This record gives sequence, C-alpha cells and structure tokens, in this order.
Amino acid sequence: MHSLITYQVDDSLALIGLARPPVNALGQPLRAALLEACELANGDPSVRAIVIHGANGLFCAGADITEFGSPASFAAPDLPGLLLRLTRLDKPVIAAIGKLALGGGLELALACGYRIGETNTRVGLPEINLGLLPGAGGTQRLPRLIGVAAALDMMISGAQVAADRALALGILDRLAASPEQLLASACDYARELIASAAPVRPAEPFAEPAKDLEADFFERYCVEQEPRWKTRLAPRLVFSAVQAACLLPLEQGLARELALFKQAEASRQSEALRHVFFAEREAGKVPGIEASTALRPIAKVAVIGAGTMGGGIAMNFANAGIPVTLLERQGDALDRGLVHIRQTYAISVKRGKLTDTQLEQRMALLSGTLDYADLADADLVIEAVFEQLAIKQDVFRQLDRVCKPGAILATNTSSLDVDQIAAVTARPQDVIGLHFFSPANVMRLLEVVNARETAPEVLATTLKMGRTIGKIPVVSGVCFGFIGNRMLEPYAREAHRLVLEGATPAQVDDVLTGLDLNMGVFTMLDLAGVDVNFLVRDANRAAIAHDDSYCRLGDELYSLGRYGQKTGRGFYQYEGRQRHNDYEVVALAERLAGELHIPRRPVDDKEIHDRCLFMLINEGIQLLDEGIALRASDIDLVWINGYGFPAHLGGPMHYAEQIGLDRVLAGIRYFRQTLGDYGQMWFTPAPLLERLVAAGKTTVERI
Repeated sequence: MHSLITYQVDDSLALIGLARPPVNALGQPLRAALLEACELANGDPSVRAIVIHGANGLFCAGADITEFGSPASFAAPDLPGLLLRLTRLDKPVIAAIGKLALGGGLELALACGYRIGETNTRVGLPEINLGLLPGAGGTQRLPRLIGVAAALDMMISGAQVAADRALALGILDRLAASPEQLLASACDYARELIASAAPVRPAEPFAEPAKDLEADFFERYCVEQEPRWKTRLAPRLVFSAVQAACLLPLEQGLARELALFKQAEASRQSEALRHVFFAEREAGKVPGIEASTALRPIAKVAVIGAGTMGGGIAMNFANAGIPVTLLERQGDALDRGLVHIRQTYAISVKRGKLTDTQLEQRMALLSGTLDYADLADADLVIEAVFEQLAIKQDVFRQLDRVCKPGAILATNTSSLDVDQIAAVTARPQDVIGLHFFSPANVMRLLEVVNARETAPEVLATTLKMGRTIGKIPVVSGVCFGFIGNRMLEPYAREAHRLVLEGATPAQVDDVLTGLDLNMGVFTMLDLAGVDVNFLVRDANRAAIAHDDSYCRLGDELYSLGRYGQKTGRGFYQYEGRQRHNDYEVVALAERLAGELHIPRRPVDDKEIHDRCLFMLINEGIQLLDEGIALRASDIDLVWINGYGFPAHLGGPMHYAEQIGLDRVLAGIRYFRQTLGDYGQMWFTPAPLLERLVAAGKTTVERI
C-alpha cells in the first residue's frame, strides 16, 4: 500500500488511514492513494464496511492549497471525482473525524455515508476565506444533510463548528467519548451498521432542500447579505451553488458547483486571498531567527497605562490565561481602566461569546498597582502611555531600575524612534517595539519593531507571544511610523490636499470605500480622533519633512475643537454614529485654499483613486527598498489587518501588481508634472519602483 495511506483489514472492516503529515492535505498523490485503497476494500469480499480516519489522529484539514491555480488542482483523480466514486461504493463508509475536517476534508466526510467525531472535533467549509467555494460536493451535499439556511451560514461565514454543534446539526451521527477512543468507537459503529443491515448510504434529511423554504428565502437572504459582501465574488458564487442544490438534481448540481469553483479559482480575488494566506505564513520567517533560537519564558506580563489601549493590550494576555499587572499613576484612572475591561467582557457575555465564569476567570488574572516596584517579577512589560518621546523615555528609565534582568521591555509607540527609547536604558538589547492597533483586544495586527540592538531571542520570543495571543505579528525596522503609519502619511496627505483642491471629504471616502476599504481617510480620522492625529503629526513635523500646508484643514478642525465622533463634529457631523456631510468643512477648505493659493476645480474619482493609492503604494515600495519591511507581503498584512485594506485585493503591494507597476509609475510621473510645485515636491517615484519597471518586473521585490 502507498506510503500516504495505512491499510488494514480487521474483522470485516477495512481501516484506511490518511497519512500525509502534517494535516493530510488532499493533494493529487494522497487522492490517488485513497482511491486505490477504497477500490481495494470495495473489491475484497471479506470487507463489509470501510472506516476512513487520520492515521495520526487528525482527519483532514482540506485540499492542498499549493495546487490551486495550477494543473495539479484537477489532476486525476480530481477531488470531486474521487468523492463521487466514494458515494457509489457497495459498502458503508464511515468517516472517523479526529480534530479537524475542514474544506475538502469535510467534503470527504460528507461523501461518506456515516460520520463519527470526538469531543475536540471541529468541522467547517472555510473556502470563502481563499475566495473560493466548496468545489467537491460541499455546496450540494451539506444543504441536503442539514438544510439550506444552516449550510449557507457555514459556507458564507467560513466558521468552524465544534463537535457538539456538529452533532446537533446532523453533520456528525455520533461522538466518541474521547479522541483516544475515536477509532475503536468508529469500528463499533461500523459493526452495528453491518449487524442491522443498514443501507450503504442513509436517506438524506433534506433530500429536497427547497421543499420547506419560504418562497422569498433567497431574495431576502441576498438583500440582507449584500452590504457585507460588497464587491466580493466568492459569497455570490456560494449563493449560486446553493441555489443550484435547490433547483437541480444532485449530479447536475455537482456539475454547476464545479463550474462555479473554477470561476472562483481563476479570479483575481482568489489569487489575492491565496497570496494573503501564504503571506501570513511567511511573516514568521525572519533573518537571524531560527527554530533553535532560545526563547525567554513569559509567565507574567505588566502593562503601563490602564487607558483604552493599555486595557485592550492587557485583555489579550488574560484571554490567553497569562496574568497581567496594570500600572497607573492615579488610583481613579486604574479603577476606571479595570471597570472598562469588565464592561467590555460583559458585552461579550451578552453576545454569547463568553460565559460569566470565563469573564470572572479572566478578570481574576488582572491586577492593578500604582507602584513600579510591583513590576519586579514581570517577564514582559509593555508601555502604553501618551505618545511623546520624553514621557516614554521616563517610563523606560523607571523600568530599567525595577525590572529583573532578562525582562523584555516593550513600547507600544505608533511612530516614535524605538532606538531613542532603548538608549535611556542600560539594557537596549531587551527593548523592542510592540505596536498594537486599536481596539487592541480586537485588531489582529501586531507590528513588532526590531530596534538596532534588540537581541534575537527577544524578537523570537515576542513573535511567538504575538501568535499565542492571536495576533499576526509583522516585523518592522525603526523609522517614523514604522510600516503602517509611515504609509498612512502620504495616503492621508493626498486625501487632505484633494479636499483643498475641490473634492469633498465624502467624495474621497466614497472612492476608497468603493474599493471595499473598511472606511475612508476622513471617517477613519474622525473615529480615531482629529486631536490624536494632530498631536502625533505635531510631534513629528520634522520627520514628515517638506511643506505640511496640505494638512491645514486638520489643524484648523483641531483648533476649533472638532475632534470627530467623540465631539459630534470633525470632518463630518454626527448624530450618535450616524454621519452627515458638513458644508462648513467645505467652506473652511475653500477659505484655506484661497489663503494657500491653491486653485480649486472639479476632481474626478479616478484622480482620487490614483493619487491616494499610488502614493500609498510608492511609500510601501520605498520601505521595502530601505529594508524597513522584510518583504512586500509583510506590507500587505499590515494594511489588511491594521487599516482595513480589503483582503480580496491582496493588500496594497499585491494590488499594485494587479494594476501594473508600469501604470503606477506612469501615474506618479503624470502627477509630478501636472500638479505644479506641489507635484514636484511630493510625487517622487521610489527608486525601487523605477528599477522594477525598467527591468520589466511585474512583482514587488528587492532588486
């Protein structure tokens, strides 16, 4: 038997084990081996039932993603054909699902007549996260098994379903008492089926999926979901495939599903999402960090500052079961911070995401103090105080005095020089930047700022800790704003300048959200705080360089006390969270344009897109050239997970490749020539961009 499969016959049962570590991905070699084993069992008269299981405990995490978009994806035996053959075997087939059955793994289980899991089993169809849909029968078999509404919810969300829920839905027929007993329980189940002369495949609970649906079900579902789908293709293809399950016989539905899958696989959106998938795995590969690099133990964490950011950071560690001490200067500020954390957890309880017991367990891991001496035993200390260099340096001087040798000292600065912060300590090798994004307990991005003297084991430890608390850690070098905020500067600059030239904040934001960005520049500034943006910019005007008159509009709003949502007025007016255009801002822009001698004119949407996005891209390419970012895909992760850039566009660097690097360069050169002194000042192509285009390159890389 093939090395990718284990095969044995045990008392009338053929036990077929998937043995392609680490996750039994269903690439062509494993598909071929599985088909061979199933045919062998089907043709053996001594075998009366077949049990398919994971030889090392895990069933199957899905297709081999590296095959997508290549001929191997449908190399014989292709997965749809293999699973169709499984449904036509003459003997009952039982899937023993250990740990995971995801994507193609769940489709394999659905092709089996019977399914048994264990207490830790999780199942799901997450193909939508790769811009795909289940393409091996999932969209046709799952609605017939659990009903249309439940099946759609699983496929559109891509969420994993726990064992007890899978049992209640009918995805699983039984649960073994423990993972260790799964295979034995599956064999017992198979023998029961033989003894009772059970059919090879049981009747489907929803054999006619459309039968009990309300007449307008699909119409209503589409109307409800459209605002979430925006321009994403995959949800619409899932929707069409499930409609086919309701309208067509199974075999015709499978053919329709396959055609839709191939459409999705060939799409730019799926290509972009697969790029993001691999980017997340590449981000952990850092020069100088090896598997053998020693890690420092992190058993206790301290956070300086119990405000919104500090409290959110602390929650990440409490969520992971790590005790945290919060330090504040004033008792009332500390009390407010702990109360706010409890209130945030209480919202999760109300939404059913936490239990009351879990809330209390997490709060029990949080303690407060007003005394730096209480941080003496912390393994990791994260400073989250006001964004001013002198204040942060003072905090680090105190940490240097009280923290034990080997403690990692991290700053949450979003823009300041981590080397200057480290320099005030006697242990710069222990200092690192950990830039959490707000709200810190929700946002997945963690910019890990590798300072000049940061020790390799400190970097390795914080990268591992970032993953432990559910973040996507991305390494950045030291510069103003690191990767994300440095790129934000030219992006936001063009948005401000375009309003001075004649656009409105709403027009600029609408162009950006039309690309499916979570929000436009001005909505983002109003949400984060016009005051916060002003103070950061004001503290770093020297780093921004050149003439900063483009941001006069933001400066004026700050001076007027219009700080955004929290004051009810910023670039927009607010009633609660309801946003309205404010023509006083347009009038203010007109006045400032006159004072600055900026001609006003109608601005079209294409110019807004090109100026904002091309300068964002240009800055990212410059960061790559400088070595601040290790790879272009790291930049994409920062902007997807920290700034709401749509994942189905792949991030700004991947988006540049889809637009064409030559077109980006031509656009920058065009604005440099047509925007007068302003264009000459700001529209300078990154030298790396020029080299890439001159070399005929189509991907963003160092050359």
